[in-house]
Amino acid sequence: MDIPAEEIQQLEILCKHLYESSDPVQRAEAEKTLVNFQNSPDSLVRCQMLLERAHSSYSQLLATTTLTKLISRPAQVITLQQRIQIRNYILSYMARAKLDTYVVQALTTLFARVTKLGWFDSDKDEFIFRNVITDVSNFLQGAVEHCTIGVQILGALTSEMNQVSESDANRSLTKHRKIASSFRDQQLFEIFRLCCTMLKTTLESGMKSMGFEDPLQLALVNHLLRLGHNCLTFDFIGTSTDESSDDLCTVQIPTNWRPAFLDFSTLQLFFDLYHTLPSTLSPMALSCLVQIASVRRSLFSNAERAKFLTHLVNGVKYILQNPHGLSDANNYHEFCRLLARLKSNYQLGELVLVDSYPEAIQLIAKFTIDSLRQMLQVAPNSIHYLLSLWQRMVASVPYVKATEPHMLETYTPEVTRAYITSRIDSVAVCIREANEDPLDDTAMVTQQLEQLSVIGRCEYQKTCGLIVQLFDQAAQTYQDLLQRRSPTPVDLAIQEGQLAWLAYIIGSAIGGRVSFNSNEDYDSMDGELVCRVLQLMQLTDSRLSQGGCERLELAFLSFFEQFRKIYVGDQVQKASKVYRRLSEVLGLTDETMVLSVFIRKIITNLKYWSRCEQILSKTLSLLNDLSVGYNSVRKLVKLEEVQFMLNNHTGEHFPFLGLNQNVNDLRFRTVFYTALGRLLMVDLGEDEDKFHSFMVPLTTSMEAVGQVLANTETPLFRAEEAKWSVVGLARDLRGIIFAFNTRSAYIMFFDWVYPAYTPILQRAIELWYHDPHVTTPVLKLMAELAQNRGQRLQFDVCSPNGVLLFREASKMICSYGRYWEYCRIFSTCLPQPLLLFAFRLNTQSVT
Repeated sequence: MDIPAEEIQQLEILCKHLYESSDPVQRAEAEKTLVNFQNSPDSLVRCQMLLERAHSSYSQLLATTTLTKLISRPAQVITLQQRIQIRNYILSYMARAKLDTYVVQALTTLFARVTKLGWFDSDKDEFIFRNVITDVSNFLQGAVEHCTIGVQILGALTSEMNQVSESDANRSLTKHRKIASSFRDQQLFEIFRLCCTMLKTTLESGMKSMGFEDPLQLALVNHLLRLGHNCLTFDFIGTSTDESSDDLCTVQIPTNWRPAFLDFSTLQLFFDLYHTLPSTLSPMALSCLVQIASVRRSLFSNAERAKFLTHLVNGVKYILQNPHGLSDANNYHEFCRLLARLKSNYQLGELVLVDSYPEAIQLIAKFTIDSLRQMLQVAPNSIHYLLSLWQRMVASVPYVKATEPHMLETYTPEVTRAYITSRIDSVAVCIREANEDPLDDTAMVTQQLEQLSVIGRCEYQKTCGLIVQLFDQAAQTYQDLLQRRSPTPVDLAIQEGQLAWLAYIIGSAIGGRVSFNSNEDYDSMDGELVCRVLQLMQLTDSRLSQGGCERLELAFLSFFEQFRKIYVGDQVQKASKVYRRLSEVLGLTDETMVLSVFIRKIITNLKYWSRCEQILSKTLSLLNDLSVGYNSVRKLVKLEEVQFMLNNHTGEHFPFLGLNQNVNDLRFRTVFYTALGRLLMVDLGEDEDKFHSFMVPLTTSMEAVGQVLANTETPLFRAEEAKWSVVGLARDLRGIIFAFNTRSAYIMFFDWVYPAYTPILQRAIELWYHDPHVTTPVLKLMAELAQNRGQRLQFDVCSPNGVLLFREASKMICSYGRYWEYCRIFSTCLPQPLLLFAFRLNTQSVT
């Protein structure tokens, strides 16, 4: 079949419109026509003809991508001879045609896909698709341009074999693993050795010519490094390691690769490449070193591993002694990853046995300290790897059996000091220069403080001494500012930011107690830190009527959460020196008095910070956590503050319970009432008077809403106010019934809600069936009411409650469905497609 020249010319014009036109209508028309071309029955032959006769790179790209799609379709029947023909044509086409980079990339992807899908196909007892290196050898022996194309082919094939493409997912993952395993066993090691050989040759020629200045040679080295990286990151055993667990990754190198790693010239090769190549390529050499440093331990004997580690540490030491390349951000990041792998894959006891360890750990400490002091200029991801290295080393100290000194007690306090002081110093810079505040990145702060909690426990007395010194200085300066008549807002913000960091750091220091050996002296030091935070909190709470600092409040809540985990609960030793110090300074003699401080802070936040979503969320999360503990909850219910909350849960005392249309505030109400429900359950038993006393505010609100909904036809009906009242009540009641997991408490609630108030919920569904803000919480309330949590739905044999509950739930579901069916038939109130989940799928998942 031949394609007319006019059609080829038209296709080239359409491709140009698709990729270059700024007119969206023109692009859409071109795309529509080209999709029809791709889906035509004879597209396979037409694509080959288009490749052969097209002059535009866009047309070549269209033909290549279309062929790739055709090859990948499970339903597409392409004979073995056709696939062999396509494969051979690709090789000959790339060898003779001068192509743009993106066309070469598309062609190599097509070659890799054809090869993978035909890996187990044979022609005359020969696995024709497995002769990869033989087929590529002609490219590798040619000029630099052709050699680069050959390397690209191997790189694309290695990548294709390692990843589960859409075509593999549509076929069989088992077959994908069989193909990948066969490729690993038969071709991958040979490709890796070929890559290393070519890199050595290229490195030697580059060093002879005093540098890499030829763009073609740089392109070849780039693709060789990518090929080597593809080989080292291959999924050797089919585990598909999650990229988020990068620092825990171990490269499961096959045993037959041992010679390449026992020959330390391979390791040295990539160190030499890093030192020789320009900064555009050297990061990839370091990335390969990261993988080489992570090879499984069982690949070596103990003696071999010690030699390999020695060469690795010496290479790292040389980089630190000649740090000029680390000024590049990519080099810096990959080197931080390499440092982290030193400890994730090797034991501290093995590291200290390396002859150059004392010098290396000194250089690593200096590098870490300098990096921490420049944290505002360094990517947080890079800092993560440095802190991870020190965290793992400190955590390993109790298990080191070697007699050689690990020297961590010398350098770790300096690392801790550098982190703390750099965070405090950064506050003034961020505020005065209007830079992004690191405290705004909550996830990053939490992660770094978790690492610091372990690092700071090494030589803990030095850590505490530093924190106390810095905290006292900052608190005194802050107090002096407050005593002035009109303190400068910038100076005030700086001090509050510094104190916020110190409160976060104190919380992390206390939280580190569980991950390191502790003693009573350390608990006494914790007491010193806790006293300072609580004293500062008293000062800031006294000024909340004049305004407060959101960051400082979030830091207090983080501190409370860490203190709760360590010193509040069933596992805490009652004679802990923390409480002794709290008793001496603040008069808090036991856990009950400390819990009183917690609850007062929670009430204060709910009163003054009801419009700050982040503070409100974390405050209610703290209350929820406190309400779960077995012993602590029994102490809580005896507190006057808790009784105040149980008797006064109204919008007057807790503004976020008032009438508002903030959906997030309404969601918080469920958490709040779940905690109150748990606290009420402690001494509730079968005391109906106590239950009804607790429900008085909700009863009043329900009756008011019921009266409003009964008069929907009158002009006085305020729909919006009634709607948001229903939403708030539904969320409140769901929180309570979630907490009522005993039979007696559930029956009291059921008798309260039915039959007095279920008609109100039913009426709300009828009125606002089209509004998910109403239907979702009401249906979730009914779903929770029907949930047999803790076998609470065990009614008496003579009780009709089970049938009544079923009837009410069925009535609500039928009512909701009936109104939607009405809308579907008459095409009224139907949501836009983008809102389909919120309007229908979300509520249907509940029902």
